[in-house]
Amino acid sequence: MPATPDASRAPQEAAGPGPAEAGPGAVTMADGSDTGGASLRHVALFYRDQAEYRSRILDSVRGALARGEPSYLMLPEAEVRLVDEQLGAEPGELQCADVASIGRNPARIIPDLQAFFDKHPGQRVHLIGQPAWPERSAAEICEIIRHEALINLAFSRTPATIVCAYDATRLEPSAITGAHFTHREHLGDGQPDAMTAPGVPWQFPPECDEPLPPPPDTAQTLSYDTDLAPVRRLVERHVRTTRLGDERASDLVLAASEVAANTLGHTKAGGTLQIWHDEHEIVCQAQDQGWIADPLAGRIRRGPDSRGHGLFLVNHVCDLVEIRTTPTGTTVRMHMSFGDRTPA
Repeated sequence: MPATPDASRAPQEAAGPGPAEAGPGAVTMADGSDTGGASLRHVALFYRDQAEYRSRILDSVRGALARGEPSYLMLPEAEVRLVDEQLGAEPGELQCADVASIGRNPARIIPDLQAFFDKHPGQRVHLIGQPAWPERSAAEICEIIRHEALINLAFSRTPATIVCAYDATRLEPSAITGAHFTHREHLGDGQPDAMTAPGVPWQFPPECDEPLPPPPDTAQTLSYDTDLAPVRRLVERHVRTTRLGDERASDLVLAASEVAANTLGHTKAGGTLQIWHDEHEIVCQAQDQGWIADPLAGRIRRGPDSRGHGLFLVNHVCDLVEIRTTPTGTTVRMHMSFGDRTPA
């Protein structure tokens, strides 16, 4: 996969300076909010039961609204309803969304947050999200950790407080460890912990940037170097052997075509497509000798004629997209689920 013109530098160069510390007068609240400051506050809220979870969220939103901060909640649908019942009459702007819809593919969250920030230029905003829940697969948790790291890159100079809720008793240890790695501030039992994030705040934990496990031996394989038609035919043929619906099947064909088109347009050696499925999902993977140098490729909305638009589209239609890229080659793995893994 090729590097795009607006992403032509290596990741360590593209990152720029890390998030600045909170500005003068910024005071951290017990709920992870603050009273000022000109840059990002990225806070992990570790809770142990539902009562603590709801209390912290309601207190955090009330405080933000009282300070005049537009607030956005991206939580499970049941919690969105509760907050709306409790705080719907409060003065101030409060926007809510179901995280199982927007955040099913974690790569969709950054453009959604950017749209909210764009509505409030020059204002400090307050966001609370819950990107991880126990029903998430191991691959999804890994991509959530990557997403949380990229929040630090995408919004390092944005005047925002982003509080991310993590169930410390039900989530796998890898999710909790990843949250400690990617958030500069941590809250447990309502109290701030030491800042233990790495020196370069947007970097991924090493275990989340390892090569993807190999496809199963049953995967169908196709080499392509001049024409997209065989790619489309293979995906269409394989999808017909599964219970994926027609609309989602068309989305997967489109996603595979977009990734393969990048290969044909920007590399000389062609690529390899593999596709397989199990009882839970169908997976399509493309590999080539290109390199995606921009860590935010596919997560920033670009014009339809801009490079990078294809990956954005792929993230929009697929339930999960895993990308592993180095100067020697790139793997893009696209997942379409047969069922639903929404928060319980």
